[in-house]
Amino acid sequence: MGDALSPELQRYIEHVRVERRLAPRSVQMIHDALLRLQQSAVAAQVDLREVQTQHVRRWAAQLRERPLAPRSISIHLSAWRGLYRWWGRNGQVAINPVEGVRAPKAPKPLPKALSVEQAVSLASFEPTSGNPVLRARDHCMVELLYGSGLRVAELVGLDLRGGDTAAGWIDAADASAQVLGKGRKRRGVPVGPAALAALRAWLEVRGQIAAAGEPALFVSNRGTRLTTSQVRSRLKAMALQAGLPTHVHPHMLRHSFASHLLQSSGDLRAVQELLGHANISTTQVYTRLDFQHLAKVYDAAHPRARRK
Repeated sequence: MGDALSPELQRYIEHVRVERRLAPRSVQMIHDALLRLQQSAVAAQVDLREVQTQHVRRWAAQLRERPLAPRSISIHLSAWRGLYRWWGRNGQVAINPVEGVRAPKAPKPLPKALSVEQAVSLASFEPTSGNPVLRARDHCMVELLYGSGLRVAELVGLDLRGGDTAAGWIDAADASAQVLGKGRKRRGVPVGPAALAALRAWLEVRGQIAAAGEPALFVSNRGTRLTTSQVRSRLKAMALQAGLPTHVHPHMLRHSFASHLLQSSGDLRAVQELLGHANISTTQVYTRLDFQHLAKVYDAAHPRARRK
């Protein structure tokens, strides 16, 4: 049978292509997964309509040994499951042997963070061209994103003054910010001297572009509240101008804030509070980042780690 699907499997491919109108790439992935299923059944000398759950578990384990990534195994199992569901609706099989078989969990990717040097370089970067008002605004935004670990939505939600109707505000006298995080939970975060200095510089020129009566702390050159997409665009441009070797987005500065704070303090609970995480397991990902940093230091400096 080789690399060709059997007529019965080819009919299912036509079903997903014509009736379900799946994208060509999706159809190709299903085709490849069904070919693997067919080859496994031939090797096991079992008819596809007589496949049992133990067969599927064994073949899924073989996929893992090849090795295929958890995501690829999940795609295979989804394609196989779809085939047997279709056969079940048409009365061709009594059970779906793939139901209940799950792919191994994919490891959660580590959040990308800047090094301390890169983050400080970006925060202290001073462009020599462009609108000085926008430069003051952008500098203040970077200082708050990195210095206080704000989410981008929390940043653009800041108002000039606090109150019941304000999503968030900065109390310069108290060197703190009140923000409204996920789940509409309010939390206070400290605002460092560098961010307060950048805030004062921005407030001195904000009136040159802000619309009359606009409550937002950060405004666009049209005078209205800045959007999250505009912040992302400005930050990306700043990072390129500063010569950073990677694409920088607002959440990367939040990751950098958490990672660098944990490296310095080791206080996971405090980092959880500052980030506004409801569950400490969400914060624990930064311990992996911290370990990566320590491992790199070890590899670079420890005599036993050096390759001869």
